[in-house]
This record gives sequence, C-alpha cells and structure tokens, in this order.
Amino acid sequence: MAAQKGDVGIIAVDGSSNAEEATEWYLSHLHRPTTKLFLIHCIEYPSMPSRDTWEAQTRAGRQKAEDLAKKYQEKLEKHNVTNAEFIQEFENPGESIVSSAHKFEADFIVMGTRGQGKLRRTLMGSVSDYVVNHSPVPIIVCRHK
Repeated sequence: MAAQKGDVGIIAVDGSSNAEEATEWYLSHLHRPTTKLFLIHCIEYPSMPSRDTWEAQTRAGRQKAEDLAKKYQEKLEKHNVTNAEFIQEFENPGESIVSSAHKFEADFIVMGTRGQGKLRRTLMGSVSDYVVNHSPVPIIVCRHK
C-alpha cells in the first residue's frame, strides 16, 4: 500500500510544557492511526570546554533525553499511538527538525513555541522561526498561554 499524504509526521519535543501541549494538540486534532510519527529531541551541546565537564554534561543530556523518551512513550501509549519513534540528535534544534523532515519525508511538523518577545527572538533566534522559514512541509506552531 502506498503512503498517503499525512502518513508521516514530526513533533519537536523537549522538556517544556509548550512541547507537551503541542503534542496534546496533535493527539486531539490531527493524529490518525496510519500516521508514522517521529518525535525529535535535540540534546543540548555542553557549554563548558573542559573534557570532564563535556563528558558529564553529555551524560546528563543523554539521561534527560532517555527520561523524556520514556515520558512521551507512556503518553503515546495512553492514546493508543503505536507507530512512533523517538529520535535524539546532537544538532542545532531548528536544523535538526528541518533535516528530519527531509530525511523521513514528513508531511507535516508540529511544535510548540515559547512566545519570546520580538527583541529576544531577534537577538537569540527562535527554533520555531527557523523551522517556519526553512521547512519543506507545512508546520503547525502551537502557541499556548
């Protein structure tokens, strides 16, 4: 059976409530049993240059990602989602989400936003802004209160 549009989706996840709310929105409004779902999580690069600190922070990042994967797996199981895969990346989050859309031939991306102010977004950048401007597929950015 050939894949149909809407059969492959990406949800960008992290430890934030915004990502959880975006996932809940997807499950309530968009999910279909035939959808293959990829949850993309980017492990943050360690900020300190020493080798010991790098290794400790990398271990902590991986542990956080494993805990997050387990949390989302439980959430998806409660919604009877069986065709999902949790992907951990060590890349810039925006670039990773866009490259995953290409790699997995996604039909859509769902993500939350932190709702940064215009100045902060201009100075620091925004993952959702990057994805909106570089994605090859439609994006749903869920903004919450």
